[in-house]
Amino acid sequence: MKKIVVLACVAMLAACGQQAEEKKAPAVSLDSENAKLSYAIGMDIGMSLKTLGTELDRAVMTAAINDRLDGVDTKLTQEDANKVKQAYFVKQAEVKAAALKAAGEKNKAEGDAYLAEHAKKEGVTVTESGLHYQAILQGEGAKPTLNDKVTVHYKGTLIDGTEFDSSITRGEPISFPLAGVIPGWQEGVQLMNVGSKYRFVLPPELAYGDRAAGAQIGPNSVLVFEVELLAIVDEKAEAEAAAKAAAVAEAAQAEAAK
Repeated sequence: MKKIVVLACVAMLAACGQQAEEKKAPAVSLDSENAKLSYAIGMDIGMSLKTLGTELDRAVMTAAINDRLDGVDTKLTQEDANKVKQAYFVKQAEVKAAALKAAGEKNKAEGDAYLAEHAKKEGVTVTESGLHYQAILQGEGAKPTLNDKVTVHYKGTLIDGTEFDSSITRGEPISFPLAGVIPGWQEGVQLMNVGSKYRFVLPPELAYGDRAAGAQIGPNSVLVFEVELLAIVDEKAEAEAAAKAAAVAEAAQAEAAK
């Protein structure tokens, strides 16, 4: 079994040259359950290693796998191996921190310039907190409070127009407790009447600050949202409707079981 595992790993991790044809994996036969299991384990190993984002010496790595499986003395003690890995991860963390710092400084400079220009636009109001808002469509319904749950359609973009999230693109509005979202949303949505559509520009302090959020929102990002307030959710009625639906489903299951 252990030799089969080694063969599967070798097939996946074998050293490859610079030419495209040399990167093709050797042919592997999966004609037994043991072979399939070995390959499946190799797939997991490969996926885990890929997340490191570092080009490893596959021949050396395969040799280490063989040494472990064969029970022979390894070229590094476990203590030394742990030190090597720790040093690598510390260095990677430092590289990542430096990249985030540089991105944050760049985003801050570009964001400040954008906010200064945007504040001059006709129809834009800037609140004491720094939130920019502009009414695209003014509704006449009630205004929510921080304790309310609301239903909205929205689109979020970076200042360069890159869309990072949109309920419109997904084709379905979203409902959430207003107290559970970022400060810019909390403040902005409370300015709206149901039926309104507003454009908000959030400085980093009202969004995610110096943190990155997901793959597209970098540190110190200014975020732009178009938000349509569809409804203030009647949570009592919602709970009653859910309880009624659950009771109907339970009754149906009981009837089907007879």
